[in-house]
Amino acid sequence: MWQQVIVALIVVAALVHFCTKYLPAALRKQIVYLLSRRGFDQNKLAKLFNTKSSCGDGCASCGSCETTPSAPSGASGSAPLKRVIILRAQR
Repeated sequence: MWQQVIVALIVVAALVHFCTKYLPAALRKQIVYLLSRRGFDQNKLAKLFNTKSSCGDGCASCGSCETTPSAPSGASGSAPLKRVIILRAQR
C-alpha cells in the first residue's frame, strides 16, 4: 500500500511540474484564478505558475502597461532608435 501512495505522490508532483512549466500562459492564468477563488493565496500561486499581471486581455506581451523607457544619453528626442538585424545566408 505504501508503494501506491509514494507512486501517487510522484505522479502528482510530476503533474504540478508539467503544469508550471509547459502549459500555455493563458491556461496557467486560468488555473491561478480558479485556485485563488477556492481559497488559495493568489500571490504564491502566481509565483509558482510563473504568471504576471497583464492589461486584462491575458496576453501579457504588449508591454503597454509599463512605463516608457527613458531615452539613452546622447540620443535625439524625436528620432526613433534603430535595431540592426544581421542575417547570414547559408548556401
